[in-house]
Parts: sequence; C-alpha cells; structure tokens
Amino acid sequence: METTTSPHVWLDEQSRAWIDDTNVKVIEVALDHLAYGWSAEETQRQHPHLSLAQAYAALAYYYDHKAEFDRQVEQSLLRAEALAVEAGDQPLLRRLRAAGKL
Repeated sequence: METTTSPHVWLDEQSRAWIDDTNVKVIEVALDHLAYGWSAEETQRQHPHLSLAQAYAALAYYYDHKAEFDRQVEQSLLRAEALAVEAGDQPLLRRLRAAGKL
C-alpha cells in the first residue's frame, strides 16, 4: 500500500520514501547531496529523469526527516566497514597496494 506523504514523495510498505513516478528513493538524492553537495538543480541535471520539483521535494523530505536519514546513512557505513573487515585482505587489494594504486 502506497502512502503519499508530500507532493512527489510516497512511502512504501517498509516506510521507505520514494520519489513519485520514478524508481528513485529519497535517500539516493540525499546521498548525492551529502557526498557531492548537489543542489536540487544539479541533482536534476545529473538525473534528467527527475523533474526539478521532484528533486526539491526529495531534498525537502530529507531535511524534514534528517535525523532518521542520517541514522540510516551511519548504519550503512558501519555495515560496509564491518563487511570490509570480514572480507579481509583480498588478493586484488594486495596487488593494488603492491602496484602503488592504494
């Protein structure tokens, strides 16, 4: 069941926020904003399938729920770090370090 939360943003059954008429989650736009500093205009330039209104709506939804999204991002980073430790020193990483690429 879809729940519309604001113009251009809806929640799925797991309470994930999506941009309407797309296959893009709000957190993806938020991550681009956090990682690259993209404005709504730059987000729309980089993702032309999004309208400018959708890009603004995604960023507005992010800022309205910033603590929740930031917690999600932090948990994802911790999971990624744990998986990297679990994977250990892979042969490719050893070769890249030996070649001075890492």
